[in-house]
Amino acid sequence: MTSGRYLPLYPTHMPLNPLQKGAVAILSAVGALMRPARADLVAAVGETTGEWILPAIRDRMRRSPVGQQILAERPRVTDATLELCRGMPPGSFGAAYAKFMGDRRFHADERPPVRFVDDEELAYVITRAREVHDLWHVLFDCHTNVFGEVALKGLEFVQTGLPMTGLAVLGAQYRLSAADRELLQRHYLPWALRAGSRCADLMCIYYEKHFQDALEDVRREHRIIPAPLPPQHLRFKGPKPQQKAA
Repeated sequence: MTSGRYLPLYPTHMPLNPLQKGAVAILSAVGALMRPARADLVAAVGETTGEWILPAIRDRMRRSPVGQQILAERPRVTDATLELCRGMPPGSFGAAYAKFMGDRRFHADERPPVRFVDDEELAYVITRAREVHDLWHVLFDCHTNVFGEVALKGLEFVQTGLPMTGLAVLGAQYRLSAADRELLQRHYLPWALRAGSRCADLMCIYYEKHFQDALEDVRREHRIIPAPLPPQHLRFKGPKPQQKAA
């Protein structure tokens, strides 16, 4: 008979015993370092290494009135959210998010579902962190190349303490050139520490209620310090061209 301990707790849940979970963590970590674009591997590392810190994040949210509301209402950032933001006024947070996603041909629904967290509420917490990640890119003005992702992961580590974010900073920076790695260590990781320590708790912001607000007002309200402007070769090169139909 199957132990109740290993029964699925939510639709996408894949219950694992400790040995299986450890194997998934190690293999996913190795794969994610080799192929950081594999979102499913990065997600698996986050879920299998972060369960011990997720209760602390959840408890912080419970202590915040806004965090409590988020846990109770469980908003989701989906393609429907993105479509709504496309109609927001110029200069607004929502319009900036829609432009960020559109320029990169990103879809909000592309985020992999949570599978390995053995608590339904904690699964929502890590889902929330995953789905608002691109909103953090917009607020902190970080590009989605390796350099920008590592800088933002440093800030996320300061904010959340999730091991995956720290591992990403330690490992992925070695995919950069020596000069870019020095720039990251001398300027951008100190920025991540300063900005992550100064801003509001990013898990306790009801982003959906700010989409119509001016982007700069949202930054000011939540004490957001945007990242320093990077050298030209590390900046966003512009929208991806539309793929021609076959």
